[in-house]
Amino acid sequence: MEIRHFRTRNGTGMDFSAVGLGTAPIGDLYAKLDEKTAIATVEQAVASGVRIFDTSPHYGNGLAEARLGSGLRHAVRKDVLVSTKIGRIMNPMGRPAAEKKDVYSPGFAGGFPHVPRFDYSYDGAMRSIEHSLLRMGLDRLDIVLIHDCDVWTHGKDDVDRRFKEAMDGAYVALDKLRSEKVIGGIGVGINEADMCAKFARAGDFDVTMMAGRYSLLVQTGLEEFLPLAVEKKIGVMLAGVYNSGILAVGAVPGARFDYAPASPEIMERVRKIEAICTAHGTTIRKAALQFSMAHPAVVSVVLGGVTPEEVVANVVDAAATVPAGVWSDLKAAGLLNAAAPTPTK
Repeated sequence: MEIRHFRTRNGTGMDFSAVGLGTAPIGDLYAKLDEKTAIATVEQAVASGVRIFDTSPHYGNGLAEARLGSGLRHAVRKDVLVSTKIGRIMNPMGRPAAEKKDVYSPGFAGGFPHVPRFDYSYDGAMRSIEHSLLRMGLDRLDIVLIHDCDVWTHGKDDVDRRFKEAMDGAYVALDKLRSEKVIGGIGVGINEADMCAKFARAGDFDVTMMAGRYSLLVQTGLEEFLPLAVEKKIGVMLAGVYNSGILAVGAVPGARFDYAPASPEIMERVRKIEAICTAHGTTIRKAALQFSMAHPAVVSVVLGGVTPEEVVANVVDAAATVPAGVWSDLKAAGLLNAAAPTPTK
């Protein structure tokens, strides 16, 4: 496993594996999962050389954090990086709020029977961190991210208020914990490239997790945010590089794009990408992963997995070589941004 070295603003050195483990799937994202298999998936990631493990209270209302903690119980703590998020606090005795009609934030098939509420305040961030440590059985966190403070989650009418709340409250709390070296690095985890850029300009962040905005299908992060990340020395953890699965499985019936069934237009674009990959003797899955790993701002590509076998497949694909002709043909066909960096190996 390739290791990428990074240093945060408080001087903490972090060794990121080029591929990390994202734990939304083991929080019962699309289906209720077997507990033993979920934990074994985390253990396999450790055994395979994965060093960065990303989670959130949102994933299964705390279930993913609990399962991650169990899976890391026998790992050497200094050999792994644990990243979690703030922005939601779980209430074990509350009632769910009414759903908004103007947002699109995925729910979970299972998880703990706890009700989340949004809270980006100073006290809310502190409380969320305490809860996360308890769920995972840890005494410290390496990275904490402000989660889902975007239009995707809150809608156009509420996002500015939430952004101000996060910068006036949660950011101040995280910056304090970072200065005290209680946390190694702080950042944001967002589904929108423009909001990633807005946060990068508003605060002094170490890392950013950008989901779904830099992939073989979507490169909206390329124009503004990723160059800004390079300029400000922000390490980028990319998530959603398969865009909810279609870039992993191809244009098959039922394929998902950005959490929903893929449209006919997306299916056709993926078929064209697949055809070029096949012509060069590789797969769309390998091409999607290798492309995402190639940008100089990226410290890790965080991939989900629900079985140990999926983790092994991710690690193997991370070491694969994709013929250079794939990239030139994709760009020539207008299927890939001409300015996008591509692998050189």
